[in-house]
Amino acid sequence: MVILFLVMMVAAAGNTAMQSILPSIGAALKVPDVWVAMAFSWSALLWVLTAPYWARMSDRRGRRMLMALGLIGFSASMGLCGAALFGGLQGWMGAGLTFILFALFRSLYGGFGSAAPPAVQAYVAARTEADDRSKAMALLSSSFGLGTVIGPAIAPYLIFPVVGLSGPLLSFAVIGIMVLIGLRIILPDDAPRFEARGVVATYPGGGSANATPAADSEDDALEDAELAAPDQGETDLAWSDRRIRPWLVAGLIGGHAQAVLIGVIGFFVLDRLHMRQQPAEAAQALGIIMMSGAGATLLSQWGIIPMLNPSARANVIWGGLLGGLGTVMVGSATTLHSIMIGYAVASLGFGLFRPGFTAGASLAVGRDQQGAVAGMVASINGAAYIVAPAIGVWIYSLHAWWLFGGVTALSLIMAIWGWMSLKAR
Repeated sequence: MVILFLVMMVAAAGNTAMQSILPSIGAALKVPDVWVAMAFSWSALLWVLTAPYWARMSDRRGRRMLMALGLIGFSASMGLCGAALFGGLQGWMGAGLTFILFALFRSLYGGFGSAAPPAVQAYVAARTEADDRSKAMALLSSSFGLGTVIGPAIAPYLIFPVVGLSGPLLSFAVIGIMVLIGLRIILPDDAPRFEARGVVATYPGGGSANATPAADSEDDALEDAELAAPDQGETDLAWSDRRIRPWLVAGLIGGHAQAVLIGVIGFFVLDRLHMRQQPAEAAQALGIIMMSGAGATLLSQWGIIPMLNPSARANVIWGGLLGGLGTVMVGSATTLHSIMIGYAVASLGFGLFRPGFTAGASLAVGRDQQGAVAGMVASINGAAYIVAPAIGVWIYSLHAWWLFGGVTALSLIMAIWGWMSLKAR
C-alpha cells in the first residue's frame, strides 16, 4: 500500500507543484498570461480524453504495467518540461519556442499520466476482500488529496540556485523515477482474485482533493471499485435523463467557477502583490496560498462532511455560497494574508460542492447505472479544466473585477439552482 499510495500522491503533487510556479515562470519569460494558462489546459484536455481509455484497460491483466506507464509519462513530462523551461530561463531559446516545447512535453503527462490512478484502484479492488476494500480505496483517495497539499507546499523549497524555477519540475521527475523503481522491485505483479475496473480520476488541480469518492459500505465498495462491464448488466444512461440532469448542470456551473478561480489566482498574486519582477518570491507566496486552499478542501471533505453528514443538496447550496463569498474576499484582498484567507474560504465552499454533486448524481440512479453516472461525473469534472482557466485569465487581463464578479455570479447561480432544482434526498 505504501507504493500504491506514493503512485497516487506523486501524480497529484507534481501537477499542483507545477501549477504553483507556472505563473512565475511565465512572468520571468515575459509570456502573456493567457498562453501560460492555455499550456496548462492542454494537458487537462488530454487527461480527459485518455483517462476513460486507461480506465477500460485497467479491467484486464497488466495493471502494474499501466502504473509504470503512468509514472514514466509523469517523469518524462516533468523532466523534459523542466529542461525546456531551464533553457528558456537561461536565454538559450526564445519564450515562444520554450512554451511550444513545454506544451508538447506536457502531452506526456496528460496522455499517459492518467493511466496510473485507475490501474491502482483496479489493482487494489482485484486483490482485496470486501471487508478491506473500502478502507483501501479511502486511503488511495486521501493520497490524491494529500498530494494537492504537498505539491505547492514543497515547490518553493525545490527552487535551487543553479536550476532556478525549473527545479521543482526536475525534482519531481527524479521522485517519479524513484517511485517507479520501487514499483518494479516491491509491488507484486498482477494476480487478480476478482474482476475489477478502476474509476476515472479527476484531473489533479489546486482545489480537487479527491480522486474518487470513498465507499461507505461493503456493497458500495464493490460498486465503486468493481464497475460492471457492459456485458455484465450495466445499463445505458442518457445525459438528458431527468434524474441526473439537474446534478450535472450544478456540476458544470460549479466546476467552471472553481477552475477559473484556480487558473487565475497565480496571476492575481503577481499583480496584487506587485511581484512580477520577483518570480521566485511570487512562487513562494502562491505556494502558501494554494496550500491553504487545498487544506481547506481537505477540511471540508475529511472533516466537515463526515462530522455533519449534510445532504448532497445542502453541500451544493452551501458550497456555492461559500465559494462566492471567498471569491469576493480574494478580489478585495490587498495582502498575502487576506488573499490566503479568501482563497481558503472559496476552496472550503468548492470542497463541499464537489462531493455533493458527485453523491447527488450517484443517488439519483440505481445500482445498474453507477458505472455510467461515474463516467459522466468524471467528464464534467475534467471538462471544467479545459477552456475555463484560459478564458478566465483572458477576462482577468481585461478587468480583474469582471473575472471575480463572474466567478461570484456562477457560484451564486449554483447555490440558487441547488435550492430550486435539486431534490433534498
